[in-house]
Amino acid sequence: MSTAPLRPALFIDRDGTLIADAHYLADASGVRLLRDAAESVRLANAAQVPVVIVTNQSGIARGLITEAQYEAVRDRTVALLHHGNAEVLATYHCPHLAEITGACDCRKPGLGLYTQAAHEHALDLARSAYIGDRWRDAQPALATGGLGILVPGVETPTHDVDTAHASRAPNIAVTSSLRDAVMLALTRLGVGDLPNMLTASDFETRA
Repeated sequence: MSTAPLRPALFIDRDGTLIADAHYLADASGVRLLRDAAESVRLANAAQVPVVIVTNQSGIARGLITEAQYEAVRDRTVALLHHGNAEVLATYHCPHLAEITGACDCRKPGLGLYTQAAHEHALDLARSAYIGDRWRDAQPALATGGLGILVPGVETPTHDVDTAHASRAPNIAVTSSLRDAVMLALTRLGVGDLPNMLTASDFETRA
């Protein structure tokens, strides 16, 4: 019996990367897509590379939001992207916080949610990109061999940027926008209908 080949994916953080970080957002009406969120996901869709949202949601463990509120915000985020003709394959979240719920393997930069997504959707973690506004969003690439991309935002700690630069790993990059991160990922993965004159260096401030 033949099995389908594994696909690369773009694993993208939610708060501060796709939507404005409202800090433990409990009201779905407060979801605001960031400027290039829909366009960036559309680029991946056009390249037929699935987009998977992976997000830490310690507000659940802290009692600041409920699972139902998280789900409403999740659904609103996906709906707004869909309205912008941008499609997400799946979303995963970690509701834990070690000091409250005990240790887990799913809180980023842990690999639990990524391995779950890989199993459920036949994804190749070593050929995937890990994108977000915090170091923990890009860091899984060091364990999987994929491409980690930090996209600094208004709330990205300076330490996170310094850590990304200091890693000097060939599979870690920093870009100035989510769109550039997606273009860099597609270029490095060698997929999508990108202009021939573009190279990975056009989209990264450091690799």
